[in-house]
Amino acid sequence: MKIGAVFPQLEIGADPAVVREWTTTVEAAGYHHVLAYDHVLGADPANRPGWTGYTDKSLFHEVFVLFGYLAAITTTLELVTGVLVLPQRQTALVAKQAAEVDVLSGGRLRLGVGIGWNQVEYDALGVPFEKRGARLTAQVELLRKLWADPVISYDGAFDHVVEAGLNPLPGREIPIWFGGGADAVLRRTGRIGDGWMPQSAPDETARRQLAVIRQAAEDAGRDPGRVGIEARLSLGAVPEQEWRAYADGWRDLGATHLCVNTMNLGLSRPEEHAQVLREVLPKLVTVRG
Repeated sequence: MKIGAVFPQLEIGADPAVVREWTTTVEAAGYHHVLAYDHVLGADPANRPGWTGYTDKSLFHEVFVLFGYLAAITTTLELVTGVLVLPQRQTALVAKQAAEVDVLSGGRLRLGVGIGWNQVEYDALGVPFEKRGARLTAQVELLRKLWADPVISYDGAFDHVVEAGLNPLPGREIPIWFGGGADAVLRRTGRIGDGWMPQSAPDETARRQLAVIRQAAEDAGRDPGRVGIEARLSLGAVPEQEWRAYADGWRDLGATHLCVNTMNLGLSRPEEHAQVLREVLPKLVTVRG
């Protein structure tokens, strides 16, 4: 199981030197990948009674720009979006941005995508919120076509391309993973996804969700064993004495990847995030007796 680190978006700040130091420390510590969250806009909750979730005070680096920077200062880290809110974006532009990051990083991008929850962002970006699930499925098809051929034509329900293409091409099909736990997401993952990104514990619910994915893969004529699983261990939500058991539980369920999240641990400085990551990695990768 490959172990990655969640980029501490909300707590790292905007100093590029700090971002660089955190990233190079994580790579030197032996982590396989870095996973970054995505949001374009934060809503001001002042006139939105009952608002939950991120706000205008929540700092989010734009993922593709961030990954362009990280590609230049790293050599081995896989760069993972976890997850990019795909339906609120222009498909061809995402294809271009992803291809560019993949080219400049030497093939180290993994694109985690999801439908998102924040209608404020959709409204501001001029995209209908209600059709985001159907749009995402169609977008994945178009992304793969744009990455595969120099020139394509595509006439879909949401996107139209007439004899045009990307340059440079990534030279491979960039892996697309899905985030979310709804049955529609699970079935979509089994049918067309390269992997799944749960945020839950390795329990019976997760076992049932994996069964849905694997059945959908079989129904689509795919090998379920080729669908990856990226679990997430949020250190602030799991007691320290259970961190190893949590990781082992996902191993036993067949997880191929695990990402460690240090946000909400009460850390006051970015370098403390890197220190915790240095210390926790050996505890998660030690071979069981």
